[in-house]
Amino acid sequence: MLYSKIEGSGKPLLILHGFLGMSDNWKTIGMQFAANGFEVHLLDLRNHGRSFHSEEFSYELMVQDVYEYCQANNIEKANIIGHSMGGKTAMLFATTYPERIEKLVVADIGPKFYPQHHQTILEGLNAVDFSKRPSRNEVEEILLPYIPDFGIRQFLMKSLYWQETGQLAFRFNLSIFNKKIEEIGKALPNNAVFNKSTLFIRGGNSNYILNEDFENIKKHFPNSKIETIPSVGHWLHAENPKWFYEFASFFLE
Repeated sequence: MLYSKIEGSGKPLLILHGFLGMSDNWKTIGMQFAANGFEVHLLDLRNHGRSFHSEEFSYELMVQDVYEYCQANNIEKANIIGHSMGGKTAMLFATTYPERIEKLVVADIGPKFYPQHHQTILEGLNAVDFSKRPSRNEVEEILLPYIPDFGIRQFLMKSLYWQETGQLAFRFNLSIFNKKIEEIGKALPNNAVFNKSTLFIRGGNSNYILNEDFENIKKHFPNSKIETIPSVGHWLHAENPKWFYEFASFFLE
């Protein structure tokens, strides 16, 4: 069963994090929704955060994990927000189980195929040798040449934890990502359609959703609209949480 943090009461709202992330990344925005009449379920997807590690990894399996989570928590219908990999999972969930979803919010990802672009980040993560029992500062020093962007480094460092005294580890399952990284970029199936209200929110400085992608988005999500938060990149909810929350909450309420 997926690990989750549940906040508030009211209409169920599932929030799905992106690749190499976890539920904690959405804690602040989750608490805002919880304060405004939602029962917020912040999920850790398989091989991430505190959820189980598995040798199997695909969008189809993540959708089934979310479906089983809903069954176990008596969630018959929910709103869903997904960012990046979590957005792809949310899109596939909505097109597979449309009766389970009221409204869908997708953060900075489209239904199209994305070529592999995480190689340098994976190289940096693989360069960390935990058998040498590095400190947090030493881990960051190892990552620095591969990941010069401070924000991305801090995002990845959030998945560091003390496995035991003096022994750090990553919460995510790096070994399976090394083997299955091509899964992350896979497109939504060609015949997948969700006819209910959908909001795509993209970062103005991000290249994940381009103007030329709008037609393909409308093909899969005919009742969708697209909003842009200016001057932010792919981590739009962290860079401008105020605008992200305003767009998403106005749409959901």
